[in-house]
Amino acid sequence: MQILPQVKNIIAVASGKGGVGKSTTSVNLALALAKTGARTGILDADIYGPSQPTMLGVQEKPILTDKKMLQPIVAHGLQSMSIGYLIDEKTPMVWRGPMVSMALQQLLKDTQWDNLEYLVIDLPPGTGDIQLTLAQKIPVSGAVIVTTPQDLALLDARRAYEMFHKVQVPVLGIIENMSMHRCSACGHIEPIFGEGGGQKLADQYGLTLLGALPLDQQIRTDTDSGFPLVVKDPEHPISKIFSEIADQIITKLSLQSRPSSGNFPDIVIQND
Repeated sequence: MQILPQVKNIIAVASGKGGVGKSTTSVNLALALAKTGARTGILDADIYGPSQPTMLGVQEKPILTDKKMLQPIVAHGLQSMSIGYLIDEKTPMVWRGPMVSMALQQLLKDTQWDNLEYLVIDLPPGTGDIQLTLAQKIPVSGAVIVTTPQDLALLDARRAYEMFHKVQVPVLGIIENMSMHRCSACGHIEPIFGEGGGQKLADQYGLTLLGALPLDQQIRTDTDSGFPLVVKDPEHPISKIFSEIADQIITKLSLQSRPSSGNFPDIVIQND
């Protein structure tokens, strides 16, 4: 029996640390996948700090069906679910790890996803309970790691890769965010967070650098307004980068065998 028979491919978007733009990347990637005509959804797996309701411009609560399933909220053509839809935005989530893991599983399994080709999961930063729960109990098709070129971010991105490698989740590639900044006044390009870090990480592990995204004010303003760049301005150069990333992910997923929902590795902690 499949765990999520109504979802064909699950894509985990991860980062080793916060502040690298992972959630913004997740929602724009999901929208880019949807632009190809594929039925696409996004799950906000950050139980402590859900951000997708704001990014999608959603304030409504999901409907509970007769079968006690949550209907996903549809925004900009995406099916979406987040703990943020179920709680007041000022309510702090003071839950311990096991409760958070259980909440994630419920959001995944108790949502009535409608025949999705792709479900993008926006993971919280780090390599903790939520990431391990996902890797152990959910048939993840592949992971995408988001980093900035900064050495500090790359250190944590490596940890994210090693975690997925240990639990046998294929990593589809690296997305380098904030790769450079172009001055809106003079056009000068400056690599504020360093340069070449994403490519170096990809080369180290034999991965693909799926794309390099610049630091751009419009990404921030559009996301804050609830209209992410890919849907607000599809012809923007950055929107086209997201479309190129989506095309690469679709190709990579089509070339690999689908994971079995009943065959998951156990996580073993060893002292090396």
